Amino acid sequence: MKRAWLRWTLMSVFVIALGVTFVNLGQWQLDRLDQRRDSNATVVEHEAAPIQPFEDVFTRQITDEDQWQRVQVRGTFLADRQLQARYRSFDGRTGWELVTPLETTTGQVVLVDRGFIERPPGQDFPRTFPAPPAGEVEVIGYVRRNEQGKDNQMTPTENTVRLINSDALSPWVGRPLVNGFIAAIEVQPGQSAELEPVTPPPLTEGPHLSYALQWFAFTAIAAIGLIVLIRNDIRDRKRAAERAERAAAAGPAPQPTAEEATHGSRTD
Repeated sequence: MKRAWLRWTLMSVFVIALGVTFVNLGQWQLDRLDQRRDSNATVVEHEAAPIQPFEDVFTRQITDEDQWQRVQVRGTFLADRQLQARYRSFDGRTGWELVTPLETTTGQVVLVDRGFIERPPGQDFPRTFPAPPAGEVEVIGYVRRNEQGKDNQMTPTENTVRLINSDALSPWVGRPLVNGFIAAIEVQPGQSAELEPVTPPPLTEGPHLSYALQWFAFTAIAAIGLIVLIRNDIRDRKRAAERAERAAAAGPAPQPTAEEATHGSRTD
């Protein structure tokens, strides 16, 4: 019986550890759902708000709460400092985005994501980029916070980068940059038509709720499975003990007499 208790204890510890992991994963998905809902609410709120002057928004570190506000800014593009942000996804497609610094009329410099360009399958990334409009321009765009990741993803290599981060890109531009960047909606005078404005993500809640329910269901299945296994083990042990008791109560099987043994060994 000690071996059975040891086996049940080990199985219980394993199932409890598994259950804690599954519950934490389910809770993580619920937290992601809350974040998605907060993000959607922010997008809706900012879309309904009037366009803000650049100087009223880019005065501090840009956070998630600032994202997707619309701002207006005037300035001149620094055409010799363009960057290609590679491996980007937009509207179910993959490609790249073109980032160009803009020196504003107030003397500040802000990164502008001028738009997305799809990369056809099997083709390499282009080495030349659409030139920005010359002279003073007006940009209306979305406020974006700095993207975060590994240093090598934010450090330019041959005018290419993976993530857009003004703090990391400031040395490469050679000018101090305001925190965050702008995703252009409109540029006047107009720019290349192949550049598609990067718009907010769809206002959906994603699969987070269904994933959370799946993890919680796995927890319940593991707990029920443990109970069923232990119950069946106990039942089988009881049945084995009952069979042994019946066999003991019936006594030993009768032994053949000497005559029966002799007769049984004769041949006709």
